[in-house]
Amino acid sequence: MSVIIGQKEYFKGIGQIKFEGAESDNPFAFRYYDENRIVAGKSMKEHLRFAIAYWHSFCGDGADPFGPGTHHYPWDVASDARQRAADKADAAFEFITKMGAPYYCFHDVDAIDGHNDPKEFGNRVKFITDIFAKKQAESGVKLLWGTANLFSNERYMNGASTNPNFEVVAHAGAQLKGAIDATITLGGEGYVFWGGREGYMSLLNTDMKRERENFARMLHTCVEYARRNGFKGKFFIEPKPCEPTKHQYDYDAATVIGFLREFDLLSEFGLNLEVNHATLAGHTFAHECQVASDAGMLASIDANRGDTQNGWDTDQFPTDIYEWAEAMSIILKQGGLAGGGINFDAKRRRNSTDMADLFYAHIGGMDTIARSLLIAEKIAKHGEMDRLKAERYASFNSGKGADYAAGKLKLEDLYKIAIEVGEPAQISGKQEYLENLLGRFV
Repeated sequence: MSVIIGQKEYFKGIGQIKFEGAESDNPFAFRYYDENRIVAGKSMKEHLRFAIAYWHSFCGDGADPFGPGTHHYPWDVASDARQRAADKADAAFEFITKMGAPYYCFHDVDAIDGHNDPKEFGNRVKFITDIFAKKQAESGVKLLWGTANLFSNERYMNGASTNPNFEVVAHAGAQLKGAIDATITLGGEGYVFWGGREGYMSLLNTDMKRERENFARMLHTCVEYARRNGFKGKFFIEPKPCEPTKHQYDYDAATVIGFLREFDLLSEFGLNLEVNHATLAGHTFAHECQVASDAGMLASIDANRGDTQNGWDTDQFPTDIYEWAEAMSIILKQGGLAGGGINFDAKRRRNSTDMADLFYAHIGGMDTIARSLLIAEKIAKHGEMDRLKAERYASFNSGKGADYAAGKLKLEDLYKIAIEVGEPAQISGKQEYLENLLGRFV
């Protein structure tokens, strides 16, 4: 991949990030992410499908509830919205190609400023889509997925697809159409729905049944439109339990799978799981991966981490090898992500204000995940974890246990068997041993 420089170079003095190995002291080098290394039959690049997230990387200014932004971008100074968007695209593709990432992803209003007139906003999205198409052709970078931001504009304070006012729902549909059109034009491999305000603050003023039905209706409407207009990729839903609403209808992986099954959408969708959203739902990331994988729905990932001492979505870059080794073992076992990739929905800290910090953050995140992939491969080759888990459930593989699993036993049969076998022997779960075993590989 060649580095793409636009009208000016924004990240001066930083070249393309290369793999140098675990012993390297170069802060601008990968120690574990070697895109050409073969792991379990595929290259790291094919396994991980890394994507740079447009919103945090090129738009997020470091603001928090207690103070304004501290990240000031040289690509965000032009007075004209189209020029700002073009400058931002120059900076974005310079960064993406210097990182050597094969993909990127965006919300519509990340790419170019929003506008309350649907026609004007649609024209703006078309303008930046044309620029993205040229950048992709020049660089070889692909669009992992696109999406619409249906949570920031004040019109969406009561939701977008679930809003009690149909006129707001119509505006949401107009914005979705533009984002889907852009994704199709750019050859996006997926399209994500994240319902940031698809939920409620209070049940006192909420018809939850109607809102869930309207949410499903919009998803059906979008799927029909996209397929009719040539979209061949995968649709994703990203679960999150709360924030900004008190309760979101896409609470966690199990909730979303149930929702999709209830409204006959299961065949069109996969899950885009975010690590920090699992934390907010009271789950581990591995739990969410396992739930999704068991349902054949583990498709894509927002890579980040939360802070266990905070109860909100801190979106820090991933650094936890144990967390990712366990998750990557699940992903590897299912043969890889089903149609998606791994994007960095993560942001620099408010006081990380140097341009270099954006590189350090992504290098560390990519190395953490690449290293975890290598660990997962070692675990799979060693085989003991899989063997012990299989042995734990071996009683269902033969005899009466197999009959029960096949649905051949009635409740009366279980009663008779319980009398025959007497009190079962205790069988250790060996949790501590397995935790130590994981630690040996890490």
